Amino acid sequence: MPALVDKSDVTKICVDDFAFRKRYSYGTVMVDLESHRIIDLLDSRETGKVEEWLKSYPNIQVISRDGAQTYASAAANSHPGALQISDRFHLLKNLSGAVEEYMYRLFPSRLAVPAVSQNPEMQALYDTRNRTERILFARKKRSEGYTVNDIALLLHSSVTTINRYLSMPEDKIPEKKENARERQHQEQILKKQAKIDEVRRLHSEGHSIDEISRITGHAKRTVKTYLKEDCPLINGHYDRRRPGKLAPYEKEIIELRSKGLTYARIHEHIAQKGYTGTIASLRVFMQKERTHQKNISPNETVPVEYIPRKTMCQLIYHELESVKGITAEQYEAAIQKYPVLGQLYTLLKEFYRIVFSRKSEELDSWMETAAELKIDELDRYINGLQNDLTAVKNAIIYPYNNGLAEGSVNKIKLTKRIMYGRNSFALLKAKLLINEYFHQIN
Repeated sequence: MPALVDKSDVTKICVDDFAFRKRYSYGTVMVDLESHRIIDLLDSRETGKVEEWLKSYPNIQVISRDGAQTYASAAANSHPGALQISDRFHLLKNLSGAVEEYMYRLFPSRLAVPAVSQNPEMQALYDTRNRTERILFARKKRSEGYTVNDIALLLHSSVTTINRYLSMPEDKIPEKKENARERQHQEQILKKQAKIDEVRRLHSEGHSIDEISRITGHAKRTVKTYLKEDCPLINGHYDRRRPGKLAPYEKEIIELRSKGLTYARIHEHIAQKGYTGTIASLRVFMQKERTHQKNISPNETVPVEYIPRKTMCQLIYHELESVKGITAEQYEAAIQKYPVLGQLYTLLKEFYRIVFSRKSEELDSWMETAAELKIDELDRYINGLQNDLTAVKNAIIYPYNNGLAEGSVNKIKLTKRIMYGRNSFALLKAKLLINEYFHQIN
């Protein structure tokens, strides 16, 4: 190949890696920040080869790169006086990823918050597992513009199930009915009502309690109870859990789970206090608690509703108005119950503001505030910033970024696909550089 670039004229570059075979072998692309051209490719991203490659461009003054230590070391060794700039996109992306990783690690798949909305449809969905109601709810949300994925998230169902709900003909939708447990409960109420009516009928005909007891087979005490005006139809033991290994820890389990702790961590915590049961028992207990909590007396618990964790993670990347499935009231309730979420969202917005403010001196105080949360994922991110602090601050001060290199990687991918993998590195490099050359002269 002829030399297409005068290396002495190149003063500002951005570098990035690209994959020959993802997770196995990589190369490096160099882009001129002033001409916006790909000026060279390397078949490796090892520090030694990249350093030797950079030394062949003697007048480099600015090197824009991502946070990879390979390129940082190669740039420092080859051009100690050059201005190194970390890419802003990667700074923001890595912080968002750290926050999302923390949320997935600590919080349950659904966050319980105090009920702030009175939506009868969602109320029914929380209290029952009625298939008819779920089908009708899915169809209504679809007509309101929700995507299939959004509806699946709301119903905690698979996309396949939602598609089946939406494609079901109207005449095939099953009739609305209670779930099996509720149906059995209603049947028991009707049976008890029939027994009470029979006892009261016999008593009204003049039969004594002893006679009624012999006729019906009920104990005398039961007959007396049935004759009372305030005789309850629902057994006092309904929904009462049997005492077991979990009984002494139930309130503590609910409290820890509401704070977002995983079952494994809760099990570890109560095991130190004497619990000898399994983690599976915790899951079953909480499942029953969620199923029946809406029917418990308001004097015993506060009604709650659930926000999918995925929805809360979407708030990392989007404004509240752009995220479906959560209202401003639910958001405020979630922040009030889980204050750490509010702190994380505030940190994200503050970091975004600092990155584009050109005020690098504010970064130090931001890192101190973030470190006070003592979150492992954030601590690792902050350590990465501190190890590359000069380049990070330069990213805030100067307008350069790695966008050209990222776009060039897409161009490389396209060229590779056109050539269907039948090319050597030399042929790939020649094709790209000659295309860049003809693009310039045209």
